[in-house]
Amino acid sequence: MTVLKQYTVGVLALQGAFKEHIELLQAATQTYSDLNFKFIEVRTPEELITCDSLVIPGGESTAMSLIAERTGMFEPLLKYIQSDKPIWGTCAGLIFLAKQIINGRPEQKILGALDIQVKRNAFGRQQESFESPLDFGSFIPGVDNFPTVFIRAPVISKILETSYNKEFIPIESIIDNQDQNIIYSNNKDFQNNSPVQVLHKLDSGLIVAVRQGKILGTSFHPELTNDFRFHKWFIDEFVLKN
Repeated sequence: MTVLKQYTVGVLALQGAFKEHIELLQAATQTYSDLNFKFIEVRTPEELITCDSLVIPGGESTAMSLIAERTGMFEPLLKYIQSDKPIWGTCAGLIFLAKQIINGRPEQKILGALDIQVKRNAFGRQQESFESPLDFGSFIPGVDNFPTVFIRAPVISKILETSYNKEFIPIESIIDNQDQNIIYSNNKDFQNNSPVQVLHKLDSGLIVAVRQGKILGTSFHPELTNDFRFHKWFIDEFVLKN
């Protein structure tokens, strides 16, 4: 009897659109008859350590940070980052993974996994939310019309210079940064040893998708569509190659 290799993909379920991520991950893996996938909602350190990879969903980034602290999940998440396992953050998840936030709340803590600065609510408030088909064919073959949903979305406002990011990429000229309330990660125990790759920019030049090694960040919400192609790419490119 052949025992299929199992991959456990966790979705942080403290707040936000975690159920939607699990539904699309399940849909994206229906055709993998030779592999066994398990998708779980993660709320405790015990659940987190069983995961081969982790998705941090969209939601409200300040609430996510506060709930992580209150439930004792913040420190385990910091340790998980050091485990060199794949992580994907969407919208609020992207903010949570950043090293710096513009327009952050004083009580907000971030994980510092990506060498980026992120601006919260870069497109405005709820009424400025929008959906737009984008061409991701440069890194996901054939995906040239993906329906991206931006809801109070952040953007990457700066690629931070490190020994691994030789090219310093500020884009403040594109973004109104009058509010310079910047929150910094105090994660001193982790250094991402890969350069930041810009995966996609809008026509305006705003960066909305980046990759740094095994960590992926997107400004938009792939989980709020009926299209599982982005989730399938995450499985193929991050989970199965780990």
